[in-house]
Amino acid sequence: MGLKPGWYILGAALLYALVMTLAWSAERRQVAALRTEVAKARDSVKRGPEGLMLPLIGACLPKDRANLPGAPRKYRQGVNQGFVFTDGSSCVPVVYGTGVVAAGGGEVTKLERDYKEPTLAEFEALLKAVEKGATPAQLDQLRGREIWIRHPDGSATVYAHLSEIAPGLEVGSKVTKGQFIGKVGNSGTPAGVRGSRAGARLLFELWTGTPGESRFFGQGIESPEALLVQAKQRFGLP
Repeated sequence: MGLKPGWYILGAALLYALVMTLAWSAERRQVAALRTEVAKARDSVKRGPEGLMLPLIGACLPKDRANLPGAPRKYRQGVNQGFVFTDGSSCVPVVYGTGVVAAGGGEVTKLERDYKEPTLAEFEALLKAVEKGATPAQLDQLRGREIWIRHPDGSATVYAHLSEIAPGLEVGSKVTKGQFIGKVGNSGTPAGVRGSRAGARLLFELWTGTPGESRFFGQGIESPEALLVQAKQRFGLP
């Protein structure tokens, strides 16, 4: 007994429906995959190029060992926690007003646009108070005008002794790698307190780890040579 024409039509319709369902399913997967790639691309744009750069365009790592992380700071019975870029030791001019850029993409978590220099008496009292060691709050005072940026990998960079902070930059602002964020100054230093522009510098710190267990880059590395090798790798320097 042969099949009736209606069965052929029904079978064809079912086959067509199956083909369309498979095609629709494949299209949905393609759309989903495309959306995932777009989301990744957007995230990449927000994060900026991978890796960190130095915060002064064209600079090299400080040549003076006293300006490297871990160098002694006898006046407060501690050590330097970052790289100090100064004129004549950083491969580029480092003068009052030199532009500072974000070392990597991230979010501003702290800035002190309204920073005011302490009086000479207040500054001398601060130096007296840190003779046997400085608290985190006192170290903040010694950094002067500063910006903190949190990066996607959980690390944070600090830019201190600034003279100015870029207009429009606020806590919560998203920045990209290489974006202008401020200018070199000498805030928080004896010269800054006296109203002079002498001794301009940029203190640049890199912190990693969870809150309460953070470590500054170079912490525990006793050899300056070993520290420089690791720093060059970290900042993609030759």
